[in-house]
Amino acid sequence: MTLNQLRAFLLAHRLGTFTAVAAELDMAQPSVSELVRRLEEELGAVLFVRGSRKLTLSEAGRALLPFAEQALAAVDHGGAAVRALNSLSGGTATFGLLRNADYYLLSDLVRQFLDRYPDVKVRLVGQNSAETAAAVRDGDLEAGLVVLPIDDEALSVTPLARDEVLYVSPDPERTRRPVAVEDLTTAPLILYDARYGWADPTRRQLAERAQLAGVALDAGIEVEHVESALRLAAQGIGDTIASRAVVDSRRFPAELHTAPFAEPLHDTIALIHRRNRTLSPATRELARLAQETLLSSGTSWAST
Repeated sequence: MTLNQLRAFLLAHRLGTFTAVAAELDMAQPSVSELVRRLEEELGAVLFVRGSRKLTLSEAGRALLPFAEQALAAVDHGGAAVRALNSLSGGTATFGLLRNADYYLLSDLVRQFLDRYPDVKVRLVGQNSAETAAAVRDGDLEAGLVVLPIDDEALSVTPLARDEVLYVSPDPERTRRPVAVEDLTTAPLILYDARYGWADPTRRQLAERAQLAGVALDAGIEVEHVESALRLAAQGIGDTIASRAVVDSRRFPAELHTAPFAEPLHDTIALIHRRNRTLSPATRELARLAQETLLSSGTSWAST
């Protein structure tokens, strides 16, 4: 049973003659008759009562009719859905954003995207980069922005920009000179992204440096968000770290002081997607717009 046979069957029911069907499909009349004959042969039943002027459905034809209609409708709807995706007039874009996306002017990404493509649904997930990488690897998200390093098995990684990570303290004396990783062992340390701990990319960099220096880092306080760490630091409870984008924002507490690391520390922001997988047009366009927004934001950090 083929789609061509079912289409000829449905048109024969609607138009009443094989001649009319042939004209509709731009085929020879014997070819249309043959399509229906083979369908009848496969089903072992006569589908039409051949009258002198018009074809009439037999009992078997009436039984087949709703299923043929459903089959052709499903095919037509499927084709329309794919064409909508390709024309960005439908579908869903799934994309992972940085936890601190607002600081990189990405918070307006949905509005910008929907202004251009109002019929596309958007699923944006903001989370730790380790979680974003796992979601892309598992197929829950098509693509996303992350901070490196991540576990990149099965992933394609395209670095886009670097943002310097600074040491933050309420004590100006602690920020008068560049900070060595050893200095972090003597400070009351507040670190964010508590859920992922040392699997967080920025923390991974610090841990690797500490290991090479032969020291161990330990956070006295762990919180989930950078804003919480900054509020605690502003209260004089301890020191923390923050990217340049965060430090340069209006939300950064005025009573806090910053210093670079003696060996400059950077968050490298990258675009990731599954290796050897083609992105849907909607997600590809959302990724392009996110990259464009990131690189044209005009902040003080540098592209790679």
